[in-house]
Amino acid sequence: MFFTVSGGPFGLEGLVASVGPGVALLLLVATPLLYSVPETLLVGELASMLPAEGGYYQWVKRAFGRFWGFWNGWLSWTYSLLDMAIYPVLLIQYVGFFLPGLGGLERWLVALAMIWGATWLNLRGTRVVGTASGWFVAAVLAPFGVLAAVALTRWIGHPATPFPVRPFHAAGTSFLGALGIGVSQSIWNYSGWDNASTIGGEIEQASATYPRALARALPLVTLVYLLTIVPVLALTEWTVWTDGAWPALAGAVVGGWLGVWVALAGMLSAFALFNALLLVYSRIPLVLAQDGLLPGALARTDARGTPANAVLVSAGVYSMFSLLPFGGLLAGDVLLYTAALALEFAALIRLRRVEPTLRGAFRLPLGVPGLVALAALPLLLLVVGVALEVRSRAIGLPGVLVAVLLAAAGPPVYAGLRARGARASGVAP
Repeated sequence: MFFTVSGGPFGLEGLVASVGPGVALLLLVATPLLYSVPETLLVGELASMLPAEGGYYQWVKRAFGRFWGFWNGWLSWTYSLLDMAIYPVLLIQYVGFFLPGLGGLERWLVALAMIWGATWLNLRGTRVVGTASGWFVAAVLAPFGVLAAVALTRWIGHPATPFPVRPFHAAGTSFLGALGIGVSQSIWNYSGWDNASTIGGEIEQASATYPRALARALPLVTLVYLLTIVPVLALTEWTVWTDGAWPALAGAVVGGWLGVWVALAGMLSAFALFNALLLVYSRIPLVLAQDGLLPGALARTDARGTPANAVLVSAGVYSMFSLLPFGGLLAGDVLLYTAALALEFAALIRLRRVEPTLRGAFRLPLGVPGLVALAALPLLLLVVGVALEVRSRAIGLPGVLVAVLLAAAGPPVYAGLRARGARASGVAP
């Protein structure tokens, strides 16, 4: 769960650079309250209610039918194309600490090594990925534990000059455009609580286990962010906070040896994120194939229950999308995720109405109006973030346009797949 949402504080340096330290900290505190808490509660009930392989695809299909289930799966898989291209970019930021000046070909080869290393782990099964993720969490957080402890000690013993709280935006960008990028970055660092639902059929006692994992992961993610960002930001000049700056920041606060350790942890974090998300995203083509909407070969599983063909095809597609520009990826990613999440929340509200006896181990003590109000909070924040980000025409607008085109392609793709399936079976679509 941790690595389907967060990889530690890596990537937050750019948030400070986008909007300044005061607004960045406000976003890091407000986002889990307004966005993650409502989402985890709603997703927790859905995952507990219907702990099935395919997760959110199955929820929406049961509530609204096959087309809407497909479109939710399509939105999720297309945003995974953008999302998964982000992690090779993050990896290379920290590889650059050791090997500065990598050329385009070398960067792509590093990205491929990460993608296919994670593919090898995924082909060994869900339990192997889960066990590896536990070790990865410890390895990624260990250097930040040292950094936070030293920074807190220094900050308490020698109070630093308060960092500025005034709004900030880069030259050539309006503050609202910069704020939109900042909101999207903050949401991205706190989103994905529904991702692991796609392996619901492989989780032991999933109805109770999934909500329990949500309840533990959200506080952990929030504390990791705040306990590292706040003291280090108080001891350093915030203008040096740029993408990939954690090794330099650790070196400035503690020493060069910790900078090396943090850079290694950054590489591992990018790999662990990709590894966990390849597991959950590869189940989308699996369940679509099981429903006859994709070639049957993608529905095959091996003796461990691993959909090897779906994993391999997903890895191949992600290899082609790797190393796209980070800012544009983020804008499109957040918009597509908004649309998919809206369908999932709508599915919960409809299932409460039409199947009131359907329930799992966790159920919110709210009626339908309460669910609607709770669902409105994260969706409103997502819409505001995208609307503001469009003002950044150089970064946000292209990503949003790509996302709109990908979302609009869903219905025609569905019609084409239905027609192909009908021709193959000899019946009318």
